[in-house]
Amino acid sequence: MEFSAQEIADILSATVLGDPCRKVHNVAPIEQAQEGDLCFLAEEKYLACLATTGASVVMVSKGLVDESTAVAPTLILVDNARGAMAQLLNVVEETLHPRNTETYIDAAAYVAPTAHIGHGVQIHPHCYVGDNVVIGDNTILYPNVTVYHDCRIGADCILHAGVVIGADGFGFEPDKDGVHHKVPQIGIVVIEDDVEIGANSCVDRAMMGETRIGRNTKIDNLVQIGHNVTVGHSTIMCAQVGVAGSTKIGSHVTLAGQVGVAGHIEICDNVIVGAQSGVAGTIRKPGIYMGSPAIDAAIWRRASVLFKMSGKK
Repeated sequence: MEFSAQEIADILSATVLGDPCRKVHNVAPIEQAQEGDLCFLAEEKYLACLATTGASVVMVSKGLVDESTAVAPTLILVDNARGAMAQLLNVVEETLHPRNTETYIDAAAYVAPTAHIGHGVQIHPHCYVGDNVVIGDNTILYPNVTVYHDCRIGADCILHAGVVIGADGFGFEPDKDGVHHKVPQIGIVVIEDDVEIGANSCVDRAMMGETRIGRNTKIDNLVQIGHNVTVGHSTIMCAQVGVAGSTKIGSHVTLAGQVGVAGHIEICDNVIVGAQSGVAGTIRKPGIYMGSPAIDAAIWRRASVLFKMSGKK
């Protein structure tokens, strides 16, 4: 598929600097781009790449360049280059792979007779949809997704390969001899609208009540969410995050890679937790946290300097 710079600008309501007829047929990072490639520039630290890139067309955030900038690629000025690229890729994907607007269930998938499947749902091979499951309109279940009985998935969700929704929460009670006995997990999982869950991630069913993932939350691959956890809307969980049971996570929270969150605590709205941090207690104040146990990031950075110094002889 091929686009001219002007066609791209028209899609994005943007301005072209240079040859509007210059064409692209591929996308690439600005450092690796060649003739015929489209790339984007959203940060000042990559500005020098404009002089060396082989790209034919570069989408650039306004403020990084102006109309006097003279470089080899044709430039397209947009408010947010990263967001514009995402918008354009959506157009390309829809053109190359038009969405089937009818509900379909692919080969070797099982859907229980009592499940309710919305309009435009796509269920790919080897999926399992259990008794009384509800799946909202236009949701996609990629291969090998398992949705246990009674769980509810909203509209416009994407569940990638290997996702498991509604497996038993990790609940055991030791007796006087220390033998662990299973506590029945009779609750459900509720996934609200516009949630995306990455490959091989698991959301466990509640012991009682529900485990809930709020709308527009995005969960990466290999994430574990325990029983009775609630997550607000528009929250991000990166790869290998683990959240223990009965924890409440707010809206617009970001948990970076490999963050561990203890059970029965709360994280308020608008919190960012840095990679490999451990959240051992409740966080009541918005901000950035790092370390294990996680503390204010500014304090953690100062402390880490001391850690390094203490190791010197």
